[in-house]
Amino acid sequence: MNKLALYFRLVRLDKPIGILLLLWPTLIALWLAAGGKPDPAIVLIFVIGTTLMRSAGCAINDFADRDFDKHVKRTAERPLTSGRIKSWEAVAVALAFALVSFVLILPLNTLTRELSIAALVIAATYPYFKRFFAIPQAYLGIAFGFGIPMGFAAVQGQVPALAWWLLLANVFWAVAYDTEYAMVDRDDDLKIGIRTSAITFGRFDIAAVMLCYGAALAIILVCGWQLGLRAWFVAGLAAAAGIALYHYTLIRERDRMKCFAAFRHNNWFGAAIFAGVALDYALG
Repeated sequence: MNKLALYFRLVRLDKPIGILLLLWPTLIALWLAAGGKPDPAIVLIFVIGTTLMRSAGCAINDFADRDFDKHVKRTAERPLTSGRIKSWEAVAVALAFALVSFVLILPLNTLTRELSIAALVIAATYPYFKRFFAIPQAYLGIAFGFGIPMGFAAVQGQVPALAWWLLLANVFWAVAYDTEYAMVDRDDDLKIGIRTSAITFGRFDIAAVMLCYGAALAIILVCGWQLGLRAWFVAGLAAAAGIALYHYTLIRERDRMKCFAAFRHNNWFGAAIFAGVALDYALG
């Protein structure tokens, strides 16, 4: 396999679910901040920037976890872990993607650029939280949702309280879907000493996942309602709630592959909420 293909796998461009989990909250924020009519140029910048930053995050995550991933069945064959690329290459790729992402947002206002630096620091430090933080998925939720305050900053030149509430909703959502993901690797993580929410929640893991889905939807409902969104928005949330209930049917037996399927299916949870927001502005 040539180096380009290995780099492609390093940054997970062959697995776009991570990009989508970053993209949906960002798009929702842009639509809410702009009253349903965001500037197409800003949307394009955020779509490309989200893809680049997720890619950079994957590279730095593999660098940080290079000594752990070899002990986990699902990650043992990643390019860095298997020795097919070097550690310095992963760092260089991460820095290159982050630099291009920063160049992209230079046309935006100062507040957005300042928030992008905070987003970079959060993304770079997330992998190390698994060493000591009992629920690192909460920190992941901040990293995956930081496009929310950045989106409001880009559109409005400020970050209102509503944006921070939406970020909190994203934290709950991330804890839900990444606990499903962590349930896949629980046995391996226990052996190597990695901290995850699936381990912390223990036998209450399924209840915790469903409560987090509920908290995320409740916060988003209140935020949207305050902005005047009604029928289509509520329909989108109802669809997302139905998807969350479907995830319960997948994870209730704690089967590894079904838990992974539930994680991957969260793309549709985010898509349903965004569709409700976009349709309410377009048709409401």
